[in-house]
Amino acid sequence: MPLLFTTDAAHGGRWTSLNAGGREWLWRRQGVGRERVSPGDAFVDAGGLEECVPTVRGTPDHGDVWSRAWSRHGDTERVACKAFTLARTVRATADGVRADYTLVADPGYRFVWAAHALLDLSEGAELRARAGTPTRVFPEASSLLDAPWPNGAAWVEGNWPAPGGLRLDRFGPDDGTAVGAVLTCGRACVHDGADRLSLAVEAEGQPVSIALWRNLGGFPPPDPYRSTGVEPMLGRTFDLADAGPGDAAQVPASGEVHWRLTLTASCICPRPSGCCSAGGSSGRIRPGARHK
Repeated sequence: MPLLFTTDAAHGGRWTSLNAGGREWLWRRQGVGRERVSPGDAFVDAGGLEECVPTVRGTPDHGDVWSRAWSRHGDTERVACKAFTLARTVRATADGVRADYTLVADPGYRFVWAAHALLDLSEGAELRARAGTPTRVFPEASSLLDAPWPNGAAWVEGNWPAPGGLRLDRFGPDDGTAVGAVLTCGRACVHDGADRLSLAVEAEGQPVSIALWRNLGGFPPPDPYRSTGVEPMLGRTFDLADAGPGDAAQVPASGEVHWRLTLTASCICPRPSGCCSAGGSSGRIRPGARHK
């Protein structure tokens, strides 16, 4: 099934629609003043799919491109920041959408990128990924795990779908929690009733992952709301400041990093060992070091 997409270059390059046969996948917040932001402003959550680079959490919050106008030339959209330029070319395919990215910066420049896709999901939706995939969970989940949080750890690691005993593959009803996790794999599928959305990222020589944001009415204070995200990433942590060796993308000697995001309205994973397999044990949690 084809996916119809809309992007808004003038307002941070945000994807505002991803529609398959009348099913709108992207969740949106109306009337939040997103059209009036400038670089340096606090993040304004309008939903959709944000391009978050060079970090997701940390400084600047949700990165440096969401608050800037992009330019468009044919199929290619581009944004320039102080340390890098980012270009993307998004095209429809027979079964979905393909976006090709190029980031240009000085060799050695390190960054995290996320296709920060907030999805409009029912309480019965599931996230399918390969059972046993190493999965990092972050401090907001500390009270929900089956072992104490290690002092100073930026994350702890266990196995999908229940790292540290915390079942994360089901979205479920609002329960007042908000949890972020990073699966160290490059593809996953959302199942919501009869609908499917597969997300995959490929980048030669760079760390790839799939981030999960499962906010079931636990964030932000003092007026939390429900928002659920599945986010293909370069890098393996939300905050660039926490990234140790192998946890962030790095610009090679050529000065360019290239990657591809693929979205389809069907499962793209082989069975039984691919991302749509279910089950698996939680395993022991392993602390992630705090990097300065």
